[in-house]
Amino acid sequence: MSTPFVRRFVVRWSDADANGHLRNTAFAEFANDTRVALLASFGYPWTRFQSLQLGPVLFREEIEYRREASIGEEVLVDACCAGLAPDASRWSIRHRLWKVDGTEMAVVTVTGSWLDLEARRAVAPPVDLAEAFRSTARSEPFADLPAIRRR
Repeated sequence: MSTPFVRRFVVRWSDADANGHLRNTAFAEFANDTRVALLASFGYPWTRFQSLQLGPVLFREEIEYRREASIGEEVLVDACCAGLAPDASRWSIRHRLWKVDGTEMAVVTVTGSWLDLEARRAVAPPVDLAEAFRSTARSEPFADLPAIRRR
């Protein structure tokens, strides 16, 4: 498969807690920014989602904290596909956050779907977006997820 999508961040004053370390919510924010950039790299910037009346929606987010980062330190965040339904209606992305010296700081795993913003229901994505997810680097472990069921 392909190599993981990676973004770089520098811990800013506003990202830090009272101890000068990356605050807990900033881990999730760095992962979120990385996911949005990943989708844009697929040809799905926010404007395209708006025109399609479609958006990603999270069902679950889990963070495993391992090490801290301080103000001014560089943090790398990757995005790998951790699970996918056959029609890509349900997906999971695993983000690793680490320092440039290789120290792993956290793992953020999210599970979600695509929301039809008019119908207000989960749907399968357009074919090209589903194909982009299928070609994304996969994490270990990887899970085959069930498709969204219709009533």
